Amino acid sequence: MTVIESAVEVNKPVAEVYAFLSNMNNHQQLMPENIYNWESTEDDARFTIQNMAKLAIKISSRIENQEITAIPSEKAPFDVELKWTVADNGNGTTTAKHIISADLNMMMKMLASGPLQKLADHQTEKLKEILG
Repeated sequence: MTVIESAVEVNKPVAEVYAFLSNMNNHQQLMPENIYNWESTEDDARFTIQNMAKLAIKISSRIENQEITAIPSEKAPFDVELKWTVADNGNGTTTAKHIISADLNMMMKMLASGPLQKLADHQTEKLKEILG
C-alpha cells in the first residue's frame, strides 16, 4: 500500500474545518485545474482527471470533528482511500491532514505517486487558502 500525506494548519476551529470537508460539494474548490466534469452531492463526487481517468468517490465514514474517509463508488484503476483527519490545536487553529492510500503495483507506483503527492499538497494548500 502506498501512503501519501500532506498536512496544513488552518486558522479556523476544528468544527468549521470538519464541516467544510464533510460536504463533497466543497471539494471541487480544492481540486487542481486538470479536474473537470465535476458532479457532486454532499456524500459523493464524480469527476475526470485530464489524460488519466474518470473517478467516482463516496464518503464511506465520518467521525465528527476528527475524520472523513472516501472510497471509490465505482470501479477505479486501483484501490484507493482518501482520508482527511482534523485535529484541534487548542488555540483556535486546526491541523488538517490529507492521506491518500493507494494499492499500486511497482509500475503504477512509479507513474502515479508523484501526481498523487501533488494532488494531496494542492488540496491542503487550497484548504488553507479558502478557510484562512
